[in-house]
Amino acid sequence: MKVEDQQATVAGLPAEPEKATLEGKNKILGFWFFMAAETTLFATMFGMYLALRGSTMGGPTPQELFQLPLVATSTLVLLTSSLTSVLGIMGMHENDANKMLKWFAITILLGAIFLGLEVYEFIEYAHEGHTITSSAFGSSFYLLLGTHGSHVLFGVLWILGLIIQGRQQGITVHNAPKFYVASLYWHFIDLVWIFIFTVVYLMGMIH
Repeated sequence: MKVEDQQATVAGLPAEPEKATLEGKNKILGFWFFMAAETTLFATMFGMYLALRGSTMGGPTPQELFQLPLVATSTLVLLTSSLTSVLGIMGMHENDANKMLKWFAITILLGAIFLGLEVYEFIEYAHEGHTITSSAFGSSFYLLLGTHGSHVLFGVLWILGLIIQGRQQGITVHNAPKFYVASLYWHFIDLVWIFIFTVVYLMGMIH
């Protein structure tokens, strides 16, 4: 018997229930193919933004718009949510459904706070004349950040649905892969935000 098979939780679940079935392994593999496509999408948007960020059409420049304390707060919130999703997966591996669901609930709460801060930021920019139609810079900025924001919103709704399912079913070899893949997805959108924070905000305030 393999060591992995000998490692079982009290309830009889394997130590890594997300990989206990062929279906679960296929979901994880399929997720990586999906992420490859998503990476291409965001890479294209980053390239577009870098090409157009100087085309302000006489409107406000990145140096005039960006508020680093607000963006830094948003970054801290989102990165913390990545940590809480890790703690959620740790709870799953310990077969502690309450712990898993608690940390995932905190994850989506932090995700919602991030979205609220981003909406506030966009409203402030609009008051300064920086809109999606004001310039090529505006169009590329809102398209990039809006696409990322829509991914965060999707992740919040997705994990919320999983939490509802988890409260009804507990941890099983059928829903464990779903939580695991959702956590990987959340890490991906956090990673994309790190690039946005660096390329859009930090570079924007320097150049």
